[in-house]
Amino acid sequence: MKTNCLSISFFILALVFAQGVSARPDYAGHGKPNFYDYAEVIAVDPIVKYVRVAAPRQECWEERVPAYQSRYTSATPMIVGGIIGGAIGNKVVSGHKDLGIAAGALLGGSVARDLHHRHRSQYGGYSSMQTRCERIIDHHEEERVEGYRVTYRYKGETFTTRTHRDPGDQIKVRVSVKPVY
Repeated sequence: MKTNCLSISFFILALVFAQGVSARPDYAGHGKPNFYDYAEVIAVDPIVKYVRVAAPRQECWEERVPAYQSRYTSATPMIVGGIIGGAIGNKVVSGHKDLGIAAGALLGGSVARDLHHRHRSQYGGYSSMQTRCERIIDHHEEERVEGYRVTYRYKGETFTTRTHRDPGDQIKVRVSVKPVY
């Protein structure tokens, strides 16, 4: 009995090796055996898709921008304006000279300060260099390989399939065996 089991086991192993290692049975589908083998690849053509790609970039430059000071650094225009305004007030007002001098000095100082400020902001004033940047989006088209159209020959027949990668010189195929009635 032990000898019969051993003989049957060797017989089955001999059959499997006689068919070749690449042709292993696989009973995955409905009880019908499938075998794996290799077929010769005849042609591999990449399947290309053109894609529009956005490429953002930043473009920067130096720009002169006006800078204004909020306080006055010199009191000279106001003082000179006050003196001139006081002298004019002294000459114009006849009864109350002190009042005319004070009013002329205040008005002259204020006018001189405003003119000085306007002159400085209109004719240059202060400026500084600042870096300004802008985001620019360039577009271009790229070729992207989405797969491969593979033409192969198995047992004298030619087949075509689509794969995710280039299979090389051979492609693994599943061979399904069906009985003929």
